[in-house]
Amino acid sequence: MGTTVQELGAAVRHARKQQGLDQLLLADLAGVSDRFLRDLEHGKPTVRLKEVLRVLDALGLTLQVRPR
Repeated sequence: MGTTVQELGAAVRHARKQQGLDQLLLADLAGVSDRFLRDLEHGKPTVRLKEVLRVLDALGLTLQVRPR
């Protein structure tokens, strides 16, 4: 997915579009606000991890942590 918040947001946006979802529908499926999803997709650095994980789960994505 990359190493920056902007890359994470771009990956979420790409996956959402690939699945034919608009922001409102994905936000509803993930249980987050549409404002949160917009912030995430635009790379806002202060998004909450708990909600990020909900969005990733709704898209069928996982977050991977590994040594550099």
